[in-house]
Amino acid sequence: MPIENLVQKGVVIGDGAFGTMLYQKGVFINACFEELNLTKPDLIREIHTEYAAAGCDFLETNTYAANSIKLAGFGLADKVEEINMRGAELARECAGESLVAGSVGSASTASDAAESDNYLDDVRRAYAEQIAALDKAGVDLLVFETFADVNAMLAALDAAADNTDRKIIATLRPALNWRERGAERIKSALARVAERENVFACGFNCGMGPSDMLELLDETRELTDKPFCIQPNAGLPQNVDGRSIYMCTPEYMAEYSKRMYEKGADIIGGCCGTTPEHISEIAKAVKGVSKADQKARVYSVKASGQDEKLEKPVVPLEERSLVGRKLANNDFLTTVEITPPRSISLESTAEKAEKCRSAGVDAINIPDGPRASFRQSALATAVRIKQAGISPILHVCSRDKNIISLQSDMLAAASMGINDMLFVTGDPPKVGDYPDATGVFDVDAIGMARMARMLNSSRDIAGSEVPDATKMTIGVGVNPGANDFEREIERYKMKVEAGAEYCVTQPVFDLDTFFRFTDAISGYEIPVIAGIWPFTSKRNAEFMANEVPGIVVPKELIDRMGKADNKEDAAKTGIDIARESIEAIRDKIAGLAVSAPFGKVDLAISVIQ
Repeated sequence: MPIENLVQKGVVIGDGAFGTMLYQKGVFINACFEELNLTKPDLIREIHTEYAAAGCDFLETNTYAANSIKLAGFGLADKVEEINMRGAELARECAGESLVAGSVGSASTASDAAESDNYLDDVRRAYAEQIAALDKAGVDLLVFETFADVNAMLAALDAAADNTDRKIIATLRPALNWRERGAERIKSALARVAERENVFACGFNCGMGPSDMLELLDETRELTDKPFCIQPNAGLPQNVDGRSIYMCTPEYMAEYSKRMYEKGADIIGGCCGTTPEHISEIAKAVKGVSKADQKARVYSVKASGQDEKLEKPVVPLEERSLVGRKLANNDFLTTVEITPPRSISLESTAEKAEKCRSAGVDAINIPDGPRASFRQSALATAVRIKQAGISPILHVCSRDKNIISLQSDMLAAASMGINDMLFVTGDPPKVGDYPDATGVFDVDAIGMARMARMLNSSRDIAGSEVPDATKMTIGVGVNPGANDFEREIERYKMKVEAGAEYCVTQPVFDLDTFFRFTDAISGYEIPVIAGIWPFTSKRNAEFMANEVPGIVVPKELIDRMGKADNKEDAAKTGIDIARESIEAIRDKIAGLAVSAPFGKVDLAISVIQ
């Protein structure tokens, strides 16, 4: 059935990432994936077969970068026709009733325009050769995808006009910070693509996960009456044990796919990080949604003129809790971190909290399974600490729970009057007590911040109404000493955009590292709560410096701890160092999160007093 008939009938399902699957099956990331059409055809067939079985309506050929410009980097510029013809042939062998779509990726880079006045002529010639080969191979349609440069996309469409009459799906790669760069910029780019006569469908792929892609879809769908294609990544890649892992589960992608279809997406697939499992769940989720339901939903959204996620007002920050009031009023906030015990009884923990309350501490930070360790529930600990008369700040880690359980716990906390939250992605299980345990990671801290923001607006993560709005203060963790500093700052900004209202840093020892962080967040300022760890010994300082990732401890501080004559002197020196750090950064922070090393809250209290 032709693609236009499929769209008229209902939702059309594309396939997922090809490169992700090749990488999972042992192909090195620096290999020429397209050459595998010639050298490892059985591997290509295997992946196509898995996607066909997942329920997609069209298979994309393994020809994304099979143009002369990209292939030249591997010495294969003379094999453009052979690689594209073979790619189409392999897809056809596995397609069954599915259509075969010739994949055409961007041949240019972001720097090409600056390096060459003739770059568009070069890429136009490269596209013409590739498109002609795919047309000759008999593909059913063409997919122009992952174009960050709209001028390169238009050049590809020009080349197509002279070389094929196949239907074309043309998708741009949006920047994650598209709002910051100006929404009109991306709207203009989409409109320029949509107005081309040889474009059958247009939209976006890659660059962002399903939640952000849904927001972009909602912003741009009304710009064109042509079918709309959406192919998000499986979230944003996270570095886990040195590998980039995409965290969105198939079920999460499926839930968002339903909302994308209801918001007006006609063609839905996946990009980086998606697999046949993702596509299978997407197909199951949206195949039952009728075209009439889609049209009715799109009409109601456009007619309402408002984002349904924000229909109900959020309780002002200062009215949510003591912590919220202090942050909103710029009153300095003091907190002490107490780790839940490895036992049933919480009485000792409550006694420590009472001691902090008596000393004038504002709140208690409660880690959630720190270092992937087995401990008493952080939520149960928070309830007991609240009973002790002091505000708990409940840490929530996404490692151990899926999005259903995370939202349930947020509602449970709200029902017990626990409104202060700190969201962290969490350490992988491998670093903890049970290295073979499964890490869930449906979402990361960014996703949880967005989840909390939506629950504060009476909506769950899927956008469905929740009867009562929560009143969470939304905190996130940050690491000023992260090895990949630029990535840390990028993620910090994403957390702020997702809804974060304050952040808590890793322990601060090196002042230059901390000030580099505060300078870098200009324009995205939220209250910064400085993490403080009072050293207890030279060995403790050496451990923090060498075995805790992202922590920078100046050598002079380690040497200073080494001069202590005994335990008491070492503790005093550690307190002095902590106080000196606080004094140096005081005008940059909104409060303190002082750790109690080895459960010694007296040390933490001494730092604050």
